[in-house]
Amino acid sequence: MLDTLVQTLLHALVLALVPPLLPGIVNKTKAVFAGRTGPPVLQLYYDLAKLAEKGIVLSRTTTWVFWAGPLAGVVTALLAGLLVPLGTHRAPISFPGDFVLFAYLLALGRFFTAAAALDTGSAFEGMGAAREVSFSPLAEPALFFGFLAAARVSGSLSLSGLLTGAWTSGWFASGGALLLVLAAWFVVLLAETCRIPFDDPNTHLELTMIHEVMVLDHGGPLLGLVLYGSSVKLFVLGALVVRLALPVPSGGPLPAWLLFGAGMAALAIGIGVVESVMARLRLVRVPQLLVTACLLSALGTVLVMR
Repeated sequence: MLDTLVQTLLHALVLALVPPLLPGIVNKTKAVFAGRTGPPVLQLYYDLAKLAEKGIVLSRTTTWVFWAGPLAGVVTALLAGLLVPLGTHRAPISFPGDFVLFAYLLALGRFFTAAAALDTGSAFEGMGAAREVSFSPLAEPALFFGFLAAARVSGSLSLSGLLTGAWTSGWFASGGALLLVLAAWFVVLLAETCRIPFDDPNTHLELTMIHEVMVLDHGGPLLGLVLYGSSVKLFVLGALVVRLALPVPSGGPLPAWLLFGAGMAALAIGIGVVESVMARLRLVRVPQLLVTACLLSALGTVLVMR
């Protein structure tokens, strides 16, 4: 009982404190590829502390929805993180079918972010919200097909069971199918976290902005919540990929946590490599890549169902 409580507290602390580290690793990797020193790995922590001390300027056209967008983004991402197992123990929230709640928590955060953009009354931010709600639903089938494949292989309908069982019982028998799911989930991760080739978190070009255009009116602590929520979402989706790809050591909790940390760092480096060697896609090409991810995940599901 005590060991479970300690693991739950550790899970919560890692989920709350580690996510801002991942964008720092991504940016440092991109800087190395560009031959620059780049910002420190802990830069986002400094930015969040600075933004927390600033004031908030609100438009007279905004309502409570404008405040709810950043708050919902953080809360839904953290709740989704409580459904994903990180160490050797089950996730703090675990029940059959919890992967449905996981997907719709992310969808709820996306809805409030788009609603907050529309609440400003800006046609520019409305354009970004329209793009967001048009592209994101194309990523959900790839996520669900992957859940179905992992559930079939592991025999579990809970994220804590299917992310562990798919490795222990499925990689030798259905490795090809799970590789297709992993590839699809990596594409979904890039799309859901607004990374290249879908979006560029550093861009300010009107014709290419998707997520960034929705948060242009947020400043101070609200912008800090947006940045923190984005990092938590990156961490949670990354944990989904890492836990499916890597085994859980049986030697105790410490090796499992070390392996998970190494996997998350490798994933962040991989994202940095992708953003360094690829250009952003034209908007008309984004649905094609998302549909490709859906087909990969669906093919993996068909292979394990046969």
